[in-house]
Amino acid sequence: MTGTWAIALHGGAGAIAARAYQQEEEHMAALLDRGAAMLAKGMSALDVVVAMAGALEASGLHVAGKGAAPNAAGVVELDASVMDGATRMAGAVAALRGFISPVRVARGVMENTPHVLLVGEGASRFAAEQGFERVDDPKTYYVPAASGLPGPESGSGTIGAVALDTSGKLAAATSTGGLHGKMPGRVGDTPIIGAGCWADQRAAVSCTGLGEYFMRVNAAADVSARIAYAGQTLESAAAAVIEDVRGLGGYGGLIAVDAAGNVTSPFASQGMKRGLANSRGLREVKTFQ
Repeated sequence: MTGTWAIALHGGAGAIAARAYQQEEEHMAALLDRGAAMLAKGMSALDVVVAMAGALEASGLHVAGKGAAPNAAGVVELDASVMDGATRMAGAVAALRGFISPVRVARGVMENTPHVLLVGEGASRFAAEQGFERVDDPKTYYVPAASGLPGPESGSGTIGAVALDTSGKLAAATSTGGLHGKMPGRVGDTPIIGAGCWADQRAAVSCTGLGEYFMRVNAAADVSARIAYAGQTLESAAAAVIEDVRGLGGYGGLIAVDAAGNVTSPFASQGMKRGLANSRGLREVKTFQ
């Protein structure tokens, strides 16, 4: 037991300076305190990130879970992933329809199948067979979050959680409804292990933004690779990855923690809803700089 713990949450990089995010920040602050308490009590990083991501999905405040917006065909298709850094086990779902918590279904894929990613009808069938909670009526359940509505950075309300537990293990989870009005079947970086979500022995990372760019730079895994191969700090590695996204013309951000309990949250957008805490006294909840 190292005793050191750290946690970071995000509600997406689609925040715009023209509006306030008091409700989102208050909810994230309460969640951050809950997650910190769970880690301080010795709960596993994997359990904590899934609990945090599930609560963010259920809040309806972000473009994930309840807050997801429909695609061009008027259907809500959801993506999520989870990764356990100690074992590098991972699970993900894409274009999932009709289930309340995609991130919990993703964990089910990791723990109850030999696969990493299930998509579309296959993902929905698996979720039904496993007894995951269904959405009764999509027309009344989903209430698209503000950042999921048409706009310059619409859809960048992906949610995520990363954590280091007191046993020194790291985990990450990411979930999204994707871009508002996206083509049916479009999948971004969120369920792609290495692009939108990553955890190993060095770092845990969850990304948000225009997913096509995060896939093109393999953003989440590249943070850890820069630490391993270039000797960069967590902060410099994460910042360099976001600059890579920006250099290609993309936007977004990420949250990351490392095995030493450092936390960082760089972004290239107007804002990113985020909360950071660790056992050394860090605690902050912000949307803008």
